[in-house]
Amino acid sequence: MVALRLIPCLDVARGRVVKGVNFVGLRDAGDPVELACRYSRAGADELVFLDIAASHEGRGTLVDMVRRTAESVTIPFTVGGGISTVEGITELLRAGADKVSLNSSAVRRPELVREGGDQFGCQCIVVAIDARRRDAGGWDVYVKGGRENTGLDVLEWAQRVAGLGAGEILLTSMDGDGTQAGYDLALTRAVADAVPIPVIASGGAGCMDHIAEALDVGPEGGHASAALLASLLHDGVLTVEQIKQDLLSRGLTIRP
Repeated sequence: MVALRLIPCLDVARGRVVKGVNFVGLRDAGDPVELACRYSRAGADELVFLDIAASHEGRGTLVDMVRRTAESVTIPFTVGGGISTVEGITELLRAGADKVSLNSSAVRRPELVREGGDQFGCQCIVVAIDARRRDAGGWDVYVKGGRENTGLDVLEWAQRVAGLGAGEILLTSMDGDGTQAGYDLALTRAVADAVPIPVIASGGAGCMDHIAEALDVGPEGGHASAALLASLLHDGVLTVEQIKQDLLSRGLTIRP
């Protein structure tokens, strides 16, 4: 059985890690490379960096950050934000990233997912989906940092990008982001059951139970292959070691 993963997420703006609630109210959370090194030493399985500004200035900062991170950590890491071309993917992978995350650019031009997978391998291409629940049921795909509703159905979009060759899906519940009220298990389970590729649960972790529930393969679990964590770790509420010990005690397959 493939081991489940714990993945600290570092949202980066102007060279600093930031964290907010429901994609707004951002506050400073530290230096990205310092935090990456801390989580690498602590036993995290992977890391995710998301350049939420994705401006031209931010891209230069991001490439430098990727180089410094690649020199400092021993675990795989994914980088996303503002990547819109194969050349952009190439730049970040050459700088040392193991994977890239595509979000708005994949919606705008889905062929980029296939092109990236064909050139670098599907394992290098992550499609990030920011999802918000509809009043009438189901979920819509949002882009541009959660500011624009595309009108796309999350399940249909997830199946499409899987068919285009995405290696995994980073699924964020916008309703749960930063709230520490728990992952949207119905959303995570629905997507994980609809696609043949791994799904990373994101948005809402507030305690040990929430993380275990997202990774649980039972009928009420999230069926995710990995859990993304931010505030819980940045604020020192829990450590990677504590979470892994808890998951192991529950019989979940995770690297100690």
